[in-house]
Amino acid sequence: MDLNFWARTLLVVSSRYFIVAGIAFVLAYVVYKRAIAYKKIQPAFPNTSDYKREIGYSIITMLIFACVPTFLLKTPSIVVHTLFYRNIAQHGIPYFCFAFVLMLFMHDTYFYWAHRLMHHPRMFKYFHLVHHKSTNPSPWAAYSFHPLEAVVEVGIYVVFLFLIPIHLYHLVFFFLFMIVYNVYGHLGYELYPKGFNKTWVGKYINTSVAHNQHHKHFKGNYGLYFTIWDHLMGTVRTDYDAAYEEVKSRKKPEEFLAEESVAEQVIA
Repeated sequence: MDLNFWARTLLVVSSRYFIVAGIAFVLAYVVYKRAIAYKKIQPAFPNTSDYKREIGYSIITMLIFACVPTFLLKTPSIVVHTLFYRNIAQHGIPYFCFAFVLMLFMHDTYFYWAHRLMHHPRMFKYFHLVHHKSTNPSPWAAYSFHPLEAVVEVGIYVVFLFLIPIHLYHLVFFFLFMIVYNVYGHLGYELYPKGFNKTWVGKYINTSVAHNQHHKHFKGNYGLYFTIWDHLMGTVRTDYDAAYEEVKSRKKPEEFLAEESVAEQVIA
């Protein structure tokens, strides 16, 4: 195996994780913790031991994530059978741009069905239990997988390289977007606006509330970027819309107290 390429890949994967998850954690769990705590999807905060577990398993995951592209792209007898290409002009700019959309839907489909499979009683404890130890996830949970699940998750590389023409920039920018959205899904706070879940677009977009419910209840809301497959397969949680509305309708403690004071004056 090309150790130099593996080391560079590991540096890219790990730097993305620690920068994106780190910024999210510092802002939401340290700097602005008190100011925005009322907006947290689950009011309680994880313990320090939870953060350590999530980071520990994430490090193992990143080591695995760096191995697969190295093996696929740096083994001549394998890469020759993939659809990997180096010159953007080979397939043109329109395809190069469209491929990102294609990858998005391919990954969401792959994730949904792999996720459902890992929730099977015979598979769960061996593959997915580690990730679900984060019943109240933090940004660090984005890559907190058992090694077996990490292998399943990185399998999307194989799908991409053997099914559609893939340029190096596709891999670089798509997986940057993936970790950003993954951290958002485990953030513990909802960033989309109130009512977004009821719009014609938002209805099919996976939100932090939706994924947080999955971690809390273990069932339903299996999607990654979208809820399209959840809607098609009837796995959207029936309490999702109510949970989203409750989170986005919360008021600051001082606003709540002010409203109570006005109500008391009216009654008096």
